[in-house]
Amino acid sequence: MKNMEVPMIFMVSCTLLLLCSSSAYAQTAKSPPISPTPSPAPAPAPEYVNLTDLLTVAGPFHTFLSYLESTKVIDTFQKQANNTEEGITIFVPKDGAFSSLKKPSLSNLTQDQLKSLILFHGLPRFYSLAEFKNLSESGPVPTFAGGQYTLNFSDVSGTVSIGSGWTNTKVSSSVHSTDPVAVYQVDKVLLPEAIFGTDIPPTPAPAPSPDISPAADAPSEGKNGEGSSPTSAPGKSNSYRMINWGIWSHLVLALSGVLVFFL
Repeated sequence: MKNMEVPMIFMVSCTLLLLCSSSAYAQTAKSPPISPTPSPAPAPAPEYVNLTDLLTVAGPFHTFLSYLESTKVIDTFQKQANNTEEGITIFVPKDGAFSSLKKPSLSNLTQDQLKSLILFHGLPRFYSLAEFKNLSESGPVPTFAGGQYTLNFSDVSGTVSIGSGWTNTKVSSSVHSTDPVAVYQVDKVLLPEAIFGTDIPPTPAPAPSPDISPAADAPSEGKNGEGSSPTSAPGKSNSYRMINWGIWSHLVLALSGVLVFFL
């Protein structure tokens, strides 16, 4: 009897062990796996803007681009455009702005002065057109040229004007305005006082309009609608007088002949 109890106890123990193991396995299988929290996706990198290609294709900016390349300012602007968070704003004069610039002449500038002049056309930060209204209230804005090379802005009904002392111009169009690069077309070359001094020539007065002489008075009309002039009236009266004198002279001669015949 004792020999039979041992196998029975062993069988019961194995059964209980199997039941516990299957129950634990079922709970483990039902519990969902814990996945790690995904990290946020990195912000997309700003689109690379090649300033040389942009200015070559965008418009008649060949003169300004040649100055950018000859002074190596294009490298400074390109690094600011694509390697910084602040971005860049560039004011680009048209080719016609350089050709119409007679005085002062850029040909008399040294290489350092010419480089400062070109740097003067860039701001070390991206500005949309809407942000220029705030710039008009903040006073002079520093440029890449640094120091006294500052610009003044005003915004009147959405028209952005720029003042550099020697130059007063306006933003005529937006060439490219996507953060971090803004390129705006201006009608004139920005001339800094730091180079050309404060003895700014006065703006020439507009040419006076030519005097227009009044039209001659039309001749007055007579009763029959014919024009008469002061010089024509005496001629008429003189002809009438001659006719009257001729008639009277003939009458006198006729009467004289009759008297002689009767006498």
